[in-house]
Amino acid sequence: MALPLLPGYSFNRNAGKEKFHKSQHWGFCNNVRMLLSEEKPGIGGEPLLGQKVKTKFSTYPKGEGSDGPSWVVFDRQVLCFDAYVEDEMIEKRQEIYRIRYYKIYFYPEDDTIEVNEPEVENSGLPQGTSIRRHRIALPPPNDDQFYTVYDFNINVDIVFYGRTFKIYDCDKFTKNFLRKIGVKLNPPGRRPEDPYLKMRKEVLEHVEPLRPYESFDTLRQFLQYDGKVLRFFCLWDDSGSLFGDRRELVLHYFLSDDTIEIKQALPDNSGRDAREAKLFFLRRSKLPKYGPPGIYQPGQITDHSVLNVFGGTYRRQKFGYVMDKYKLGKVDQEFYKDSDLFLGATINVWGRKVLLCDCDEFTKSYYKSKYGIENFTPVSCKPPPPPKIERKFPPYTGFGSEEDSLRSCLSLKPVPYVKKLLKEDSYGNIGNVLRFFARLITAKCADADRIFVISYFLNDGTLSVFEPIERNSGYTGGLFLKRSRVKKYGQEVFKSEFSEYIQVEELYIGAKVNVNGYLFVLLSADEYTLNYMEKNVDKFPFSNIELALQKLKDEESKSREIKQVFAAADCNHTKMVDFNTFRDLLLNITVNKLIDQEIITIARCYRVPEDIDTDVNLLIAQAQEKLKKNMFEQFDRVIFSCVYEDREKKNVLPSRDIKRLCKTHRFPFTDDFLENLLSRFEDSEGQINYKSLFHILNWRINPMSELQAPDYLKERCEDVWFGMPSPIPVKFVRYLDLLKDMYGLE
Repeated sequence: MALPLLPGYSFNRNAGKEKFHKSQHWGFCNNVRMLLSEEKPGIGGEPLLGQKVKTKFSTYPKGEGSDGPSWVVFDRQVLCFDAYVEDEMIEKRQEIYRIRYYKIYFYPEDDTIEVNEPEVENSGLPQGTSIRRHRIALPPPNDDQFYTVYDFNINVDIVFYGRTFKIYDCDKFTKNFLRKIGVKLNPPGRRPEDPYLKMRKEVLEHVEPLRPYESFDTLRQFLQYDGKVLRFFCLWDDSGSLFGDRRELVLHYFLSDDTIEIKQALPDNSGRDAREAKLFFLRRSKLPKYGPPGIYQPGQITDHSVLNVFGGTYRRQKFGYVMDKYKLGKVDQEFYKDSDLFLGATINVWGRKVLLCDCDEFTKSYYKSKYGIENFTPVSCKPPPPPKIERKFPPYTGFGSEEDSLRSCLSLKPVPYVKKLLKEDSYGNIGNVLRFFARLITAKCADADRIFVISYFLNDGTLSVFEPIERNSGYTGGLFLKRSRVKKYGQEVFKSEFSEYIQVEELYIGAKVNVNGYLFVLLSADEYTLNYMEKNVDKFPFSNIELALQKLKDEESKSREIKQVFAAADCNHTKMVDFNTFRDLLLNITVNKLIDQEIITIARCYRVPEDIDTDVNLLIAQAQEKLKKNMFEQFDRVIFSCVYEDREKKNVLPSRDIKRLCKTHRFPFTDDFLENLLSRFEDSEGQINYKSLFHILNWRINPMSELQAPDYLKERCEDVWFGMPSPIPVKFVRYLDLLKDMYGLE
């Protein structure tokens, strides 16, 4: 191998020969490369700056014919020392300390040190490079200096980063090197022996006897069942542990040698790496039944058992061994066989419980022919439904509504809460509103006679309270509570759960409603509210006529007394009584078992039809007034739509079609008013002459006389009821028809 060119050496390609530059050459001073001159000496014969000088490491042995720097002089020269360290073993009782051997390499070219630990077979310790090559500082208090070659010798202790390395010898080159630089070498020390390795070596020498050969006949089973494998579909449920889940497995039982292997079956979108499916859950081997087994000494579990019958203490004496037919001290292990595997069985796979759920057709035929098993009902592998975790939210802060505050807990970007409208919502702002006539319950005598109208809006569950304005009453009246959702009284404000609001099921005649601390009793309701409650008896059970009449049937034992009571109340023998008398009689008969809502339901079922002819002109006048105030003049268009609907050209349409057309053309009528108006123009078949109806309602052609102003003012508000409900929903009741239906009395 060619040596590199030294500093100051050049090669002249033109002359074809080597020559040196006499004027200057390069050298090193204090490990710094400098330009050295040889022309002029300094004063007193001292060399000038940049001339050749002997460096401080000139005492090191030099290479042959070399006068250059240290990294050139000592290139590829390494000092090797043999050392050991005594490590205390605190956690093991077999050994108190352990001897670990090391090689310390010192590089003179740059004073770097490297420490390696030679590998020992089956040591169980990480070995190799212990300290990589670099300069190492001296232990405190001299940690501002670094180790040099003069700090090394035989039979000395070297401390590297708190660990004491005891040098007991070095190689021949290192000894010669140290002698040349003037280091007096100590005599070599003794290499101590590790007591644990010594004990382990003695044990291994005694457990490796020469054993005779004993053959086992496994060829017959191999030739009979080679290539035949039983396959089971299994389940390992590890969901009880932390981050565990249910694993679907496939078990293969090899009949040729009774070994078992288990693979994982990853379903689609399982969230696990697809490469994991290629890994074995259990590699092919015999599976012990009672695993994991205990720890046995080497050679304890074996097919052969021998006895040393001629062993002696002399070195030259031959050893002799014989087979132990009694197999004393042999450890027997039970492994899983094909007879242990069946559907529904749970096997122990090294401490993991695996359930056998199903098998393939070959496995079924194998067990049918060999064991006569016919039942192969698979076991369900589906996981149980996950438990419903109750989500807990922070308490309400008081800002905004509870729904809006909850939105900030459900997502990082809150979405505004949109109220879900019900299907009952119809055209108009006042459609589908339940209105109740209520009275304030208070201890103040001045407020005891105040009457209110409570409106419940079915489309969003809001509630408003309106007090009719009455002259010279001493109260301003008007809007008592604007339209809003009303919470049930007495709830905690700042809580995690949603507050409970007043529901429509809680409103019925006779009920007491607490609205923000004000207690109201519901006295009556309008016609639309009563009809709606009777149509939805699932929400309003007190409007169910069958349940109300059943309470009267329970009093059948008093039937004759009841007839006498009603006959005494009907002095004129008109077969009917007024509502107030009817209510008092039912309360006395049933001993207050019936509430006001049930009494009104019965009274409405057996009420006497009212004479409505006198009110037709009043209804027409009210209708024309509403049409005139809303500037409604599209009567010709409405009649044209009716003509289009009248396919048979009879000039009549059913009442429901007329009502639908009125809503389509946006007549400014409420549902109650429109039904009352159309009922006055119906014939016996429920048909209405649409031309005469809309001709009468045309306030331009047939104006009616203006209505007189009521004796009290009404505040116009789309959220409140304009009219005053009658406290008596029915004037007269046909009590005799009721008694006939209940008790069959004549």
